[in-house]
Amino acid sequence: MLNVEVQGSKIVLTEITDQWGEECHTFIGRPAMLHWANERFAKDKFEGTDEEWQAIMDAFKQV
Repeated sequence: MLNVEVQGSKIVLTEITDQWGEECHTFIGRPAMLHWANERFAKDKFEGTDEEWQAIMDAFKQV
C-alpha cells in the first residue's frame, strides 16, 4: 500500500508492506518522486500487465 501526501513543496510517500513494514520517502518536488516511481516499478521487472503498470504510473503523475 502506498500513501502519498503533499506538504507544501515536499511530497511524503509512505510505503507499507507485510514483508518490510513501513518505509517513508520524502521528495522535493514531483520530478524526484516520478524518478523514484520509475525505478521502484521498473517496467521490465513489473509482474503485472502493461495496463496495471500504466495505471500506477498515471496515478503518480496525478499527484
